[in-house]
Order: sequence, then structure tokens, then C-alpha cells
Amino acid sequence: MANNSSDWAERQSGWKQQPEDLRSPFDVDYARIVHSGSFRRLQGKTQILNLGDSDFYRTRLTHSLEVAQIAGSIARQLEGKYATHEAHQYIPPLSLIQSAGFSHDLGHPPFGHGGEVALNYCMRGLGGFEGNGHTLRILARLENFSVAHGSDLSRRAMLAVLKYPVSFSRAVNPKIVPALYETATSIRTLDTKVCKPPKCYFDSEDDIVDWILMPLSNTDRDEFQACDPVDGKHSKPRHKSFDCSIMDVSDDIAYGVHDLEDAIALGLIRESHFRQHVSEAASAPFLDALKQKYPGEAANNVYDRFVAQIFGSGKERKHFISRLVHHFVTNIEIEKVASLQSPLIRYRAVLGEPQRLFLSALQSLVVEKVIRTPNVQHLEFKGQKMVVSVFEALCSNPASLLPEDARQAYDTSGNDQRVICDYVAGMTDEFLLKTYDRLFSPRMGSVFDKL
Repeated sequence: MANNSSDWAERQSGWKQQPEDLRSPFDVDYARIVHSGSFRRLQGKTQILNLGDSDFYRTRLTHSLEVAQIAGSIARQLEGKYATHEAHQYIPPLSLIQSAGFSHDLGHPPFGHGGEVALNYCMRGLGGFEGNGHTLRILARLENFSVAHGSDLSRRAMLAVLKYPVSFSRAVNPKIVPALYETATSIRTLDTKVCKPPKCYFDSEDDIVDWILMPLSNTDRDEFQACDPVDGKHSKPRHKSFDCSIMDVSDDIAYGVHDLEDAIALGLIRESHFRQHVSEAASAPFLDALKQKYPGEAANNVYDRFVAQIFGSGKERKHFISRLVHHFVTNIEIEKVASLQSPLIRYRAVLGEPQRLFLSALQSLVVEKVIRTPNVQHLEFKGQKMVVSVFEALCSNPASLLPEDARQAYDTSGNDQRVICDYVAGMTDEFLLKTYDRLFSPRMGSVFDKL
């Protein structure tokens, strides 16, 4: 049963394509994601919080497009590199892996990870909040392509976006309770260390995950959903599917390379920062590849040339950004997980170790010199406060403050605050800001504003 492709093409509703529709099931998944409201809303969610006001800088939408493109390149690369490998027949088709790339960030709330932390605090004691878990909920319940099953994607497409196959109640460390920062007296501010959610899906989606994993044997299912305890932190999920691993490493490449490109273009990362965090030793696998492919460019120090190009003109930078992406894509490998049997979860796409260390150095540079800087943290702090304020205001009087469709969903759910969380999480950055102003700013708002 685990190898039966028809099982993985099934949809939870049982919907079947019309006989004249010649698309594959994964082509249908692709279309449903591209035409979904949650996908369009990614254009209003920033990749790095308020990185720039120009349309040049990346949003969650453009980031997702890049992840999908990189994931497709990796899949095609694996097809050629592992043509005789036992995993070859399970490498995902283009429409499937691009669907995973398009949808991987659908569940991110306004103001990025700051909004995620804020909503996890708001949902304390109510099942928590985690962006990837919310992606599953959007696809399985909230989108509008079916009456009761959201986007009603194929089982394999849902497996591809199930980044953390462990429920909240199993992954959460009960000693870590979301709370306000204790020493603050005149303002309410979140203690972000204890408000960070576990990597998980919501317990409310247990039935969805049971359906996704139904083709697996009991042994495979138990192992696939295993997690490992971590001292002082939430438990860490142990596995992800083959398709999801391709999407995940593509996300890492896009984050480490393209977010770096934006940060350099904005002047947030200087050459001295780069040399400090991404040394010649860390860059060695990339530099060695350049020497081999372009010996004519190796007359001078290759590392110095690399740095000069990255911090050169826009065309020079783009040229080397493309080389970086190519370097990572062509060094993806397939690993086998001995403890699992079903092919779709037994194989895993991984970046070779030298390249992984190099990519980690690029990612750490973005974290240290962009994400953790006061420039971004001030905005993230403000975003958290606005998210909590809007959520609590809506909870205080849902009958009066929720728009009609959200109020009906709230009433139908039996007054489940998860519905209010769904509504807030679906807001773009700008819409959350306007809602906050409408609720709390004396001179803002009109009866004609769209809710």
C-alpha cells in the first residue's frame, strides 16, 4: 500500500477530475495554490520585516516563487545525478515540487516570526500557534476550493508541506509557558524566549495528518512522527518527507543567498561584516569550484574577487548570486533513512556537508547583521504588540468586532478562538496595521473601510 501511487493522488473529499481534464493530480494542486487567496496575500507580507519600501525588495510572495524555482532545479538535478538510484522514480514531478515551494509560507502571519511569537502567546493554553502548522490548516480547512477540505490537495502534496509531522501536544515542553516579560512595569511586552512555539502541527489537525499518513505502515507512521527531547527547549521533530526535504533545502538556499542579496543592496551588510562572518575557509567549497570552472579568473585571490563582486555593481552581484545558487543546487545529495521503509519518507535530499557549512555561514550573517539589529527588532517588537492588541480586542467582543464571514465561522465553531487566530494570521502587514489604527487610533478609520 505504501508504494501505491493512486493512494498518494487521492484527495480527502474524494473529488475526481473530469474525463476531459488531461492534467496530472499535481497539476491540479499547482493551479489551486496559484489561484488561492492565501497565496496572493503573500505579496503583502515582507520576507525581512520592512526591509524596503521599493518593489525591488523581496516579499513572502517573491521569496516563495524563488523557493519553487530552486526546488524545481533541485528535482531536475537529482533526476540526472541519480538516474540509476533506487530513489529515482520517487523524485517529485515539477508541478508537485513547485506547489510545495509556492505554499510553504502560506501560514506565516503578519510581521513574520514576530507575529508568530505573538500569536503563540495569544493561543497559550489553546493549542498554540506555529506558522508551518497554520500552512497545513489553511490548505486542509480554510481555503475555498471545497466545502469542508480547504484546497483539497492530493495526499502527496499535503505530505510535501507537512514540514513537522509532530503535534503541538507532543512537541511542546510543558515547562515553557508563553508569558509577558516580568520586569516590564509600565508596558506589556512578550518574553520572546518562552513565547517561541514548538515546530509542529496543531492538535486540531490530527485528523488531517492521520489521513495524510494513512498509506504508511504503523511502524513507519510511529517513527515518522517521532521527536527528540531537547534540554530547556521544545522537542525537535526527527523526520520530513522526501518532497518536503527538497522544499526545505530550497528555502534555506533562498534565505541564505537572496536575503543576503537584498541586505547588501540596502547597505545593511558591509564588506567588513561579510569577511568577518563568511571567511575564506568557510567559502572554500565554492572557491574551489570557481577555480576549477573558471581558471582564468583565478589569477588573483579568488576569495577577494568573490567578495569584490558581491559588493560590486548590481550586475556583478547578480552574476555571483546566480553562481552561488548553482553551486548549492548542484551539490544536493540523496540520503536514505534506515529506520523508515516507505519510499516517500525513506529518502531525503540534503546539502553536502562542506556546502552546508558555507550556507550556514551566509545565513548566520543575515541573522546577525540584519534580523537581530535594532533596525529590525524595533519593528518586530512593535509588530508583536499590534498583533496581540488586535487579537485581544477581537476576542473581547467577537459579535461586534469580527467581520461577517469571520463571525459566522466563529459562531459555527462554537466560539473557538482558533477562528479569531485564523483571521489575524491571514492579515497582511498593511491590513494588520490599518486594523490596529482603526481600533486604537482616535483619528483613524472610516465606516467605509473594508474589513
